[in-house]
Amino acid sequence: MPETKKINPWLKLALELGPIAVFFIGFSRLKDATFTFAGQDYHGFILMTALFVPLMLLTTGILWKLTGKLSKMQVATLVLVVIFGGLSVWFNDDRFFKMKPTMIYVLFAAILGFGLWRGESYLKLVMEEALPMQPEGWMILTRRITLFFAVLAVANEAVWRMMSTEAWVTFKTFGLTAALFLFFMTQGKLLEKYGIAEDETQG
Repeated sequence: MPETKKINPWLKLALELGPIAVFFIGFSRLKDATFTFAGQDYHGFILMTALFVPLMLLTTGILWKLTGKLSKMQVATLVLVVIFGGLSVWFNDDRFFKMKPTMIYVLFAAILGFGLWRGESYLKLVMEEALPMQPEGWMILTRRITLFFAVLAVANEAVWRMMSTEAWVTFKTFGLTAALFLFFMTQGKLLEKYGIAEDETQG
């Protein structure tokens, strides 16, 4: 198994959020613009989607090169970005890209839910090293995050179907990111109750 290398956390954050920031800024400037390629008109959203996909591939590749490892969630997210982003550009239809977060959250919820059905926490398999915790704590956290992902999937569907593209881009950029941050912030008591101290894991 290749050794995971540590990199500057700010650089890691920039590589993970950089494509999203570029998409938001680019869309904000080009949302009312129309570009013609090979006789086909493309709105600014589609143009930024066409830029987002290779940029996501590039930053994820750099992250893999620097750390020597990608999580299963990162790989799954990248695959869905390429598929749904590619479909949006190919068919000149923004609905595919707007459905992408829904598919990501449904996939994660389904995988974690399947593990719970088997009496296991698949979340523990990918996060145990960074977050040592007792088995009961992992099961509780996994149930909570499975439900949370399901709620995010429903929320994304509601926003892109009922609101404007501009509203969805803002929701995707800030709303979903803030929701994830707030979710983990509210798990402090759980982590405090079931967390395992570093010296215990080494003992």
